[in-house]
Order: sequence, then C-alpha cells, then structure tokens
Amino acid sequence: MTGIVESIGGGAISAMSSFRSTIFAAAVTIFKAFNKEICNSASFSVLISQIYFTAVEILPMFIAISVLLGTLVMGILFQTIKEIGLDQHLGRILVGFAVTELSPFVTVLLLALRSSSAINTEIAVMKVNREIDTLTAFRIDADRYLFIPRIVNGMISLVLLNGLFSIILVTSGLIFSKLIFGMGLATYSQILAGSVHLSDSIILVAKCLTFGFFITLIPILSGLRATYDVTTIPVSVLHGMIRVFLAIILIEVLSLVARFI
Repeated sequence: MTGIVESIGGGAISAMSSFRSTIFAAAVTIFKAFNKEICNSASFSVLISQIYFTAVEILPMFIAISVLLGTLVMGILFQTIKEIGLDQHLGRILVGFAVTELSPFVTVLLLALRSSSAINTEIAVMKVNREIDTLTAFRIDADRYLFIPRIVNGMISLVLLNGLFSIILVTSGLIFSKLIFGMGLATYSQILAGSVHLSDSIILVAKCLTFGFFITLIPILSGLRATYDVTTIPVSVLHGMIRVFLAIILIEVLSLVARFI
C-alpha cells in the first residue's frame, strides 16, 4: 500500500514539475518572441520553410480528410436536428459545435500527429548529434534560429488550416441544409450570420493560437531532454507526444469553461 501511495505521489510531483517547467518555458519564449532581434533573414527563412512543411505539404491529405469528415458529420448532425425538432437551433449548433469545437480539435490532432512528432524527432536528433551544442559554440541563438520560428509557424498554420476546415464544414452544411431542410443560400447565410458571436470568435482564435503554440513548444522541450545517446530519441518522442495530447485536452477543457462561464 505504501508503495502505491509513493508511486502516485512521485507521479504527481513529476507531472507538476513538468507542467511548471513548460509554463516557464512558454513565458520565456513569449518574451523572446517580442524581441526585435528575432526579426532577421535567417529566422524568416526558417519560418517560411516550416510553414511550407506544416501547412502546404499537408493540404491534399488535409482537404481529403476535411471533406470526408465534414460531409459525414454534417449529414449526421443535420439529420439528427431534423429528427428531434431542433430546426430553430440549427445555426447555433452549427457555429457552436461544428465550427468552434470540432474544427479546431480535428485540426490540432492532425497537425500534432504529423508535425509535433516530426519536430520532436528533429530536435532530439540535433541534440544527439551535438548540433545544438555547435550552434551555442558559434554563439548562434538556438531560440531565435530554431525554436521560435517553429512555434510561430505552428500558431500560423493551425489558424489557417482551421479556417480551411471551417469553410469546408460550412459548405457541407449548405449542401445538407438544402437536401434535408430545403433551405436556400440566403436563408442559410442569414441563420449562420445570426449565430456568430464576437466572444465565440475571440475564444476560437485564442484557442487555435494556444493549440499551435503548445503543440510545437512541448515537442521542442521534449527533444531537448534527450541525452547524447541515440536510444533516447524514441523515448523523447513518446513522452513528448503524450504531453502534447494531454495539453490538447487541457486547452480544450479550459476553452469550454471560458465559453460557458
């Protein structure tokens, strides 16, 4: 019994320590991001290449998944709304659930599975190969050259891809509103516009930026925790992805609390 309590306590202390170090690293990163020295050609070049890798190369797969999932979800959602007689709440359900909750959640999961694991592996490999030590030896700031451009890319890419997924969802909603409710474009647009609130839009953008920030920051921190032994790379990636998904759940819960308080 004592061993179980000690194990739980040790896990809790480790989790709190990891959470505290992540928040501290986030604060330092935000402070450095507003330093004017961060704006240079090398950092901008890294940012552009990262955006291409994260938001452009993924487009064919992302659009295919968005169309498939959007069509499936909108079809089921609209049919359910009709069956239980919630036609008058159509716009609020579409905006409140599909656009504000489903869209960013699916987008961040796709980016986490593709980009977060890649960033974690990249940083861990650089740590094992002593490339980060080399940058330090040549007095090159790794934060400005490696880390911050990737974090900014995560925030920009997630906002853009979330916008694309939301457009696909709304378009699917237009099709099913016509098929199921016989609704025209003008009526659908009016219902949609009347259901959009400024507070929801602010929370949506803030949530996307926060998602993008932490699904890149956490893999970077996890990669830096790797030692110079190559066998620590997969362990680093595994622990990093667990922390990423825990962060996604925490941010989602906090955003829901913010919406309904």
